Amino acid sequence: MTDSKKNAWLTRVPIIGQRLADRMEHTPTVAVLRLSGVIGQMGSMRRGGLVLSELAEPIEKAFKLPRLKAVALAINSPGGSPVQSSLIAGRIRALAEEHEVPVYAFCEDVAASGGYWLACAADEIYADGASIVGSIGVISAGFGFTGLIEKIGVERRVYSAGDRKAQLDPFQPEDPKDIRHLKGLQKDLHEQFTGYVKERRGEKLTGAEKTLFSGDFWSGRAGVDMGLVDGVADLRGKMREVYGEKVRLRLVTQPRSWLQRKFSMENRADRWARDLVGVVEERALWNRYGL
Repeated sequence: MTDSKKNAWLTRVPIIGQRLADRMEHTPTVAVLRLSGVIGQMGSMRRGGLVLSELAEPIEKAFKLPRLKAVALAINSPGGSPVQSSLIAGRIRALAEEHEVPVYAFCEDVAASGGYWLACAADEIYADGASIVGSIGVISAGFGFTGLIEKIGVERRVYSAGDRKAQLDPFQPEDPKDIRHLKGLQKDLHEQFTGYVKERRGEKLTGAEKTLFSGDFWSGRAGVDMGLVDGVADLRGKMREVYGEKVRLRLVTQPRSWLQRKFSMENRADRWARDLVGVVEERALWNRYGL
């Protein structure tokens, strides 16, 4: 009689049965971390995005599961904060090396800009043929209101200590010095981004650098041809292929306390108004990729 037949009765025990059966059968485990949404804190209350402060606990937990064979990242993100992208990817790499556990990334609808940065934390990257990947670049966008405030008769008053403190003020005409400073900052961030991609993907990159790092983006299938992606595959299918049909996929999430759940439900009606700006910002990032 096989171990699975011997332990079949355990699977019928509520809550812990399947887990006990898996342990007795030495079932291989793959931890699944979902990295879904805009990277960075969004909205007027600066909440809701992917940030290391909220992901640190589930990332640590993922690398400590029993019988762990690998960690799989399920990524669906249009990007966002380069700082949080770097921090999250850095923590994943540090733990992967500490525990000597391979990491796989699976791109869903989109893994672009900071989302692709997160994917590069993996040893191998997979995507659906229709996924959007790439967008290795840096962008800043805003509006100028100088004509509007004059038209409606508003007088702007700004006082600062430091002659560069008020640079890039949207209510003042653009200053060439401000633009040069911003472009220099963007160049620095872009070099950090491209440096990380080169470090992680190495000789796998087959596309021309000028094209790869132009900020353009491609389908998952085209990403394979350019070396941005290792292959077209889905998370469940690939993990079963690598670790066997009985591999157990364990989704690891950030637990929420009773107070957090209660506060969230009671304030859902008024939070939407306070976070309207964040929703607009997030929607703009997704819309860039047609989503």
